[in-house]
Amino acid sequence: MGLPENGKGRVVIEHVHPEIDGGEFPCKRAVGESLCVSADIFADGHDVLTARLLYRPQGKRTWTEIPMMFLENDRWEGEFVAEEVGIYLFTLEGWVDHFKTWQRDLKKRVDAKQDVQIDLQIGGDLVEKASKRASGDDQKKLIHLARQIQNIRNPDQALAVSIGEELSELADKYPDRHLATRYPKELALMVEPPKALFSAWYERFPRSCTPDPGKHGTLKDCEKLLPEIAKMGFDIFYLPPIHPIGKKNRKGKNNSTESTPDDPGSPWAIGSDEGGHTAIHPQLGTLKDFDQLVKTAKNHQIEIAMDLAFQCAPDHPYVKSNPEWFRWRPDGTVQYAENPPKKYQDILPLNFESENWKGLWEELKNVVLFWIDHGVRIFRVDNPHTKPFPFWQWLISEIKKDFPEVIFLSEAFTRPKVMYRLAKVGFTQSYTYFTWRNSKKEFTSYLTELTQTEAREIFKPNFWPNTPDILPEHLQYGGRPAFLMRLVLAATLSSNYGIYGPTFELCLNQPRPGVEEYLDNEKYEIKTWNWDQPGNLKDFIARVNKIRRENKSLQTTWNLSFCETDNDQILSYQKVTEDLSNIILVIVNLDPFHTQSGWVKVPIWKLGIDSSQSYMVHDLLSDEKYIWQGELNFVQLNPHVVPAHIFRLKPKLKRETDFDYFM
Repeated sequence: MGLPENGKGRVVIEHVHPEIDGGEFPCKRAVGESLCVSADIFADGHDVLTARLLYRPQGKRTWTEIPMMFLENDRWEGEFVAEEVGIYLFTLEGWVDHFKTWQRDLKKRVDAKQDVQIDLQIGGDLVEKASKRASGDDQKKLIHLARQIQNIRNPDQALAVSIGEELSELADKYPDRHLATRYPKELALMVEPPKALFSAWYERFPRSCTPDPGKHGTLKDCEKLLPEIAKMGFDIFYLPPIHPIGKKNRKGKNNSTESTPDDPGSPWAIGSDEGGHTAIHPQLGTLKDFDQLVKTAKNHQIEIAMDLAFQCAPDHPYVKSNPEWFRWRPDGTVQYAENPPKKYQDILPLNFESENWKGLWEELKNVVLFWIDHGVRIFRVDNPHTKPFPFWQWLISEIKKDFPEVIFLSEAFTRPKVMYRLAKVGFTQSYTYFTWRNSKKEFTSYLTELTQTEAREIFKPNFWPNTPDILPEHLQYGGRPAFLMRLVLAATLSSNYGIYGPTFELCLNQPRPGVEEYLDNEKYEIKTWNWDQPGNLKDFIARVNKIRRENKSLQTTWNLSFCETDNDQILSYQKVTEDLSNIILVIVNLDPFHTQSGWVKVPIWKLGIDSSQSYMVHDLLSDEKYIWQGELNFVQLNPHVVPAHIFRLKPKLKRETDFDYFM
């Protein structure tokens, strides 16, 4: 091994966190979130080190520096707040700080009553060198301080100056960094818009937005529903595909392979002689109608989310214009989509191994840009796990170059590693396994994985109790209590959640026999819904969403911590802001059939509450209030009334006027 370029560099920086796959992918935050960076930083010997976290927006040259703090065992930590949408770069730097080492050793020698005259001369030289790195008034101050330290006629003053705060602060501004070690990688942070962190999604089929039985709904009908959607507290209105639907191999009712002329087909079978992915189904309306829907939605503080389903019906225009983008069978037919034993005869998957893959990629990018040009900034992506990872990485990065505010939700109910890879390559949010988690142990284990492992750095979960494809077993049998329970869990465990309505607010739970799917599925027929049907959950949903908006601690997923209970049918967890100004305790009965009771252990020591101190808990769902004391408190939840408490805690209860908060 030859001589290194700089053999005098002594600091080692390793085990940096977060560093996703060796820096291949960016970690993620939303605007306003902080990124905490830690690393092992050390050197030989016993010298004092200084370390700094450096960050800058991509495209800018100047680094902002944040002092890192020593934790223990050579571990250091620093953090900064992501303030703008886009890509940030960050790295670390560390050096042997000779001034701090001198200052530390000087104090030890003084305490040991040793002669420090030579040490003062050495310190004076260090301060004089620091003055040469300074300018203006700081330079003058450092020169003056250096002379005071070197003044052997007044040793008491020299010592006082040497260990004084003024010198420490000035020297820290102008350190000697010519032998500093810079971490060799510039790691990336993707900063996404606020809705990436906190959002409430509402899904509804546009063709079923009609109030008139037997009629095909329109985009104008959707527009009329916006006030009601806003009233329920949703800020994203997600539309399943609005494009022309293929006629060839069209599916009939309940996914039947035989259809009648009156069957509308599945919206995910995209494309016909009426157009493809940049066209609108003629019965829904026109592009002008769509533009007006987007505009009106924004007036209600709602974003329109569009379905991005990169697949084609057998009569999609691409089949004729670009047959090389599909797989052709030996008998001359095109291979339709399959996931054995499931068959999707009305859908053709695109062939990403085509010789003309570059043309395919560019065309699909143009589809996204087309809808961005019409005001869409949120895309729910259908089955992204059936398309190559490199394609998504390229597409999302290309889109975000000019439109960094765009959000992509991954609908990939698949293997965990595949879901996490999609997040790494750029997807903002993802559907999750929440839909199939039922027990206390399952929730605790899964949410711990999402919030306390590396997944937290790249994967933003979006919890959906149901979808057009999925009617989970607990909703099939649990009745209205199960819907209430799953809503509270989805909306408070995760800061991003959504429901497929109005099946959810009407508590529809009749499955197709033997499967987790709705009977008479809306995917294959037009429905007419009565939102005001007795037993609907509109008011309850609106209350939960209001609670989310009014309590900052529910606007992030990452502050989740579970509380102990002595009943496995009772799940309890808290969400707390860093300054303890907003403390939420959620308690849920996981049994939709029976009343459950038990003791909940509230970690009051973390909340600034003394064990002898009373505190108020205000149930934001029922508006009832209780006075609790100590860690252990008793709860009882009847699922046929309300299967959950969402308590807000007020830590201090000292005066009668403190009750004003709850009145």
